[in-house]
Amino acid sequence: MCRLMYVITVGAAVMGLAVGCGSSDGETAADRVGVGAECTDAAECESADQEVVLECLTQFTGGYCGLEGCTGDVDCPEGSACVTHDDGKNYCFRVCQDKPDCNLNRSVENESNCVGSITFVDPRNDRKACEPPSSGL
Repeated sequence: MCRLMYVITVGAAVMGLAVGCGSSDGETAADRVGVGAECTDAAECESADQEVVLECLTQFTGGYCGLEGCTGDVDCPEGSACVTHDDGKNYCFRVCQDKPDCNLNRSVENESNCVGSITFVDPRNDRKACEPPSSGL
């Protein structure tokens, strides 16, 4: 009987967490589609959101689920921004407050940094973006 109660209690707690993990708790489109996640190929960046098709940007160490070629924030999922990287190309990168915001779906060896010194295509004050590590290519 105690074992059954434990299973029921744990199951209810898990269900409560699942219900609480929706857009009502601040989740953005970037969160739902996986912008910033580590990847090795495009299949790892697939999302249930058919309107947003992310690429695996393999030019970054560990890969980076995002978009290349944006012309402004309007081209990026909510919660990400169009930035001009050091390589001269524009990408949709996650916006962040702190480094942990960047690494929910990344390994320790391939962590992204939350930087404010990145060049935003649509500049706004006090924004930072998750910059993945460069591959050195």
